[in-house]
Amino acid sequence: MKLVQPLTFPLAGLLAQPPGTRQSHAVAGVTIPLDDELRLAGPIEGRVDIARTNRGVLVDARLATSIAGSCSRCLKDIEIALELRIEEEALPTIDLASGLAVDRTAEPDAVRLTDHHELELEALVREAIELAEPIAPLCRPDCPGLCSICGEALGPEHRDHPDDEIDPRLAALRSFRVDEGRENG
Repeated sequence: MKLVQPLTFPLAGLLAQPPGTRQSHAVAGVTIPLDDELRLAGPIEGRVDIARTNRGVLVDARLATSIAGSCSRCLKDIEIALELRIEEEALPTIDLASGLAVDRTAEPDAVRLTDHHELELEALVREAIELAEPIAPLCRPDCPGLCSICGEALGPEHRDHPDDEIDPRLAALRSFRVDEGRENG
């Protein structure tokens, strides 16, 4: 007996049904391995709706999870919530009527069901997580970032630095003034 993975859905029965027939599956507590730079901070939860089409199945997955990251301003470790939406048509690899392999040359990049008529969503979920990862995540929208002088997190407890705490190598810049009348160029 084959062990079914959490994001693998057997669809042989659905494929034998007329177009328009639907199945719905809950996804709860699922974890998957991600690339080296990403790490799940919470399980994958949500719902996968699958509808039979005249060619295969239409997949509509609405999932939520979170990944571990760091704030791009203050570098604090944070958990980044992600809402994932996957809408794909998956085509069979084996013809149900004949049992022969389907010619894939016409649509080589199409999402395919397995030879056992199963939908494996793990790769699509992994890709959706990678695409949903924010470029510059923040711990909060008004994060003030780090102090440019001491590198400490800015906030109410951060103390101001007097002007005499300037790096000696930059002391000459203290007397630099921009002439407002001249154009830079």
